[in-house]
This record gives sequence, C-alpha cells and structure tokens, in this order.
Amino acid sequence: MVQKQVLNLNRVRRLPKSDWSWVDRRFLRQFASRLTGDAVYLYFTLVAVSDKNGLSYYSDNSLALMIRTSLQALSKARQELLHHDLIAYQAPLVQVLSLPFDPHHQPRLAPNDSSKSSADANELQSLIAALAQKSSISRLDSHS
Repeated sequence: MVQKQVLNLNRVRRLPKSDWSWVDRRFLRQFASRLTGDAVYLYFTLVAVSDKNGLSYYSDNSLALMIRTSLQALSKARQELLHHDLIAYQAPLVQVLSLPFDPHHQPRLAPNDSSKSSADANELQSLIAALAQKSSISRLDSHS
C-alpha cells in the first residue's frame, strides 16, 4: 500500500469560504468510462461553475468556448449527460444532479417535458421503420 505524504506543503488545497464545488468519485468509477471525452469535460465544467444546488445558466456559446468544442458536439455531450441522468436541462438552466445509485438507471421524462417525449416517440417510430425496412431487404436478399 502506498503511504501518502504531502508533496508541496505550500500548495495544499483548501476549501474556499465561498464558490467551491466537488465531484462525487463515483462519477469516475461508474460513469466516465461510458461517456465521450466531450461529455466528461462538459460534466466537469458544469460541476465547476454550478452553485450549491448544482445550477448554472451559461449559454451554449460560452460553454462551447470553455470546453473548446463546437455547438453540435456540445449538444451531443449534453444529450449523453441527460441520457445517463447526470444533469437536468431546461434552457437556459442546467442542474448537475446527485448521482443515481444504479449506474444503469434510465431517467424518466419530467412531467413538463412533453415536447421531448413526442420527439422521442417520432425518433423511435423512425428507427422501427428503418429496422423493418432493413429486415425486409435482408429477407429479399436471402431469397435471391
């Protein structure tokens, strides 16, 4: 076992009296390896800029500049965090959520998120239709 000792006594981190944040270690153990680099970076940024309730309201342009990514990549990273139930989002607010105890937990839609549920339903219908079409094409190919 490694015995720890402070390497630089002049630079030991201290909690500031205000404006501080923390990261639950379970994020690294249970979630980080399932996310893209942009999503991990966005999560750490949101943790760093959020208030005591996990809330922040940076614009997409500001966040994209902060994490040095495009608006499209930022949107995909945010969708990953939403999918893993790590954040809640209602523009312009983002809330970093307490980590779910089960890393396989799937989020439920918020009651006021009907626009998302209809978009999800449309996306699901499109996916099913594409799979059905692919399945019928492959059946035709196998009979040729």
